[in-house]
Amino acid sequence: MIYVLFAALIWAMGWGLNAVIANGRAAKTSAAQIGVPLIFGATVLIIWELLVTGLNISAVILPAPTAIAAAFGANLTILWADFFQTFVKGAFSGYVIGCGAAFLVAIVVDRYDFLRRGLLPVGNFVAALPIVGTAPILVMWFGFDWQSKAAVVVVMVFFPMLVNTVAGLRDTSTMQRDLMRTYGASYTQTLLKLRIPAAMPFVFNGLKIATSLALIGAIVAEFFGSPVLGMGFRISTSVGQLALDMVWAEIVVAAIAGSLFYGLVAKIEQWVTFWHPSQRKH
Repeated sequence: MIYVLFAALIWAMGWGLNAVIANGRAAKTSAAQIGVPLIFGATVLIIWELLVTGLNISAVILPAPTAIAAAFGANLTILWADFFQTFVKGAFSGYVIGCGAAFLVAIVVDRYDFLRRGLLPVGNFVAALPIVGTAPILVMWFGFDWQSKAAVVVVMVFFPMLVNTVAGLRDTSTMQRDLMRTYGASYTQTLLKLRIPAAMPFVFNGLKIATSLALIGAIVAEFFGSPVLGMGFRISTSVGQLALDMVWAEIVVAAIAGSLFYGLVAKIEQWVTFWHPSQRKH
């Protein structure tokens, strides 16, 4: 019982400290924007540790953060190999191929209206297909190595990226297009100097959505067939061995990789779309 009370006290202290920082004069500073989530995360981890220890929760059900950290430190070589297999080979390669292909197809779809009318509904249908149904098929087609995982990622990211890019290319106003025609600009010049730059916020919205889809797709695809490497493979086998600390260590790796990947894309978006109102600092 004392552990529960202590956990409640820690939560109240963390809540109060975050409230002071978030509502204070320095709320908009970089230190505050970084400090608030760090304090919240540390509070959650401390409470997690206290409750697991105090309530004698089995490690098979929920391991303590210290046990997860120990498993993480003891298996760095395995975790790195799994990360490289799943993220670099599977997720990132599929992300680049899928998003790049979707961008090029979006330009063609925007040029020919019959393609937009015919392809986008098909894209919405394919995007709605469950990954647990498509992943086994693609694994059988492309084999058990990273190529099949990249194929799953391509399918997952292609249509969200396509829909966002097409919407961005059509976002320019009639007045802007008329102005380009007044200048005697060709279709290619209008595309390169007006429509693609104006579509960049939509393009990056698709790219950011695809960052999470890519990692999820690669990990889930490994459940249906993989060499003796990969984050999905390790999670699946560790669950069978009741090694939940290793499962959580892989989840930590996936969370860190996904967050950094999303942050990198968001940072590139700031550089590319610095002119957009959403990027202006008030």
